[in-house]
Amino acid sequence: MSLVSSAPTRRRFVASVAASLGLILATAFSYAHAAPAADQPSATQRATAEDDSIRPFPKIHVPQEAIDELRRRITATQWPEKETVADSSQGVPLATMQNLARYWATDYDWRKAEAKLNALPQFVTTIDGVDIHFIHVRSKNPNALPLIINHGWPGSVLEQTKLIGLLTDPVAHGGKVEDSFDVVIPSMPGYGFSGKPTGTGWGPEHMARAWAELMRRLGYKHYVAQGGDWGAFVVDQMGLQAPAGLLGIHTNMPATVPADVDKALQIGAPAPAGLSAEEKRAYGQLALTFKEVDYARLMGSRPQTLYGIADSPVGLAAWLLDHNDADGQPAAAVVSALNRTTSTTGELTRDEILDNITLYWLTNTGVSASRLYWEYKGGFFNAKGVKIPVAVSVFPGEQYQAPRSWTEKAYPNLIYYHRAAKGGHFAAWEQPTIFAQELRAAFRPLR
Repeated sequence: MSLVSSAPTRRRFVASVAASLGLILATAFSYAHAAPAADQPSATQRATAEDDSIRPFPKIHVPQEAIDELRRRITATQWPEKETVADSSQGVPLATMQNLARYWATDYDWRKAEAKLNALPQFVTTIDGVDIHFIHVRSKNPNALPLIINHGWPGSVLEQTKLIGLLTDPVAHGGKVEDSFDVVIPSMPGYGFSGKPTGTGWGPEHMARAWAELMRRLGYKHYVAQGGDWGAFVVDQMGLQAPAGLLGIHTNMPATVPADVDKALQIGAPAPAGLSAEEKRAYGQLALTFKEVDYARLMGSRPQTLYGIADSPVGLAAWLLDHNDADGQPAAAVVSALNRTTSTTGELTRDEILDNITLYWLTNTGVSASRLYWEYKGGFFNAKGVKIPVAVSVFPGEQYQAPRSWTEKAYPNLIYYHRAAKGGHFAAWEQPTIFAQELRAAFRPLR
């Protein structure tokens, strides 16, 4: 990790950069710092306690000094020696990080990502003391189905921006007008341009209540919700809470594991007897997944210790890259994207990976985003008991492929189950066309 020079001129420059970035974050992003209440307040209490209006989100323009400082820090990285193995079993390989850093410091252009975001209608509203940033795009079809989509870690709203046109204007993309959606994509608290909670309590359960409140403020009487990764936890909680107006949920990381199977996984025991071939395969995938989530265990126990990812861009990048999918750690889809400069089919590219990492850096949300793991105390893939209508899409690159047998038991009101041909843990980001097709089919019964 790089250290700032002690020269007075360098100190003054860094101070001016920090002041400039701090000013734009304070004014443009309007972060709120009130601690969330322990219990969900009533509508009357909210009205008297905070401004519940929907406000336009200011155009994003990061000061050039902040971008220059990012490049300086990348270039000044103090590198460790090469790993002593020929694979990624010790972490993200040195050559991978050095190649990415070289491009990031010289040719990568954040302004392109900034322009794409600024082209979208963005808003902010304060819920339980925290400013919630969100993208909101209405379809031209007045009968469009409102849909709130949840991102996860180490993602952001950038994951779902590829879906917007596909969902709001399906006719232009080979779909039918009756499959139109209004799309709402919020940044989770502590992520991206949303505020950073200054107190505890902002886990998936609280976010579920907040998203229901957001949809109420937008005037939607009926809507559906979608989520993968942490977003899957949030929509499961929405399903459990069943707020007025929520017609159903779609998840691409379903929580279906039966109690006896989950118990065996937690203690590293062999698979329980009587599993089908499909269920045994899922058990093996889950057993491998639990061996590859040390990053989650650290964020779940000591998120504040991760000072390095707030100080070093390369440290942050390596941390965000070192998550897993069914095909490897780092995730195979991400590794392949690092060598892909363009894509005509919507697959991940190197610039899209860096857009997301750079967003984390410029908003200094590496640590605040990590606290979500600390907040959540429940199980990961165990069935939660959701009773409302649920649609499930199973992607081949997900951490495990949920068997239909488990899915039907976990979600007794299952309205859709389908195995997609391509896509992984971040399916909306990796295969947006396929993902949009899944959502159209999944929610058709609820229109």
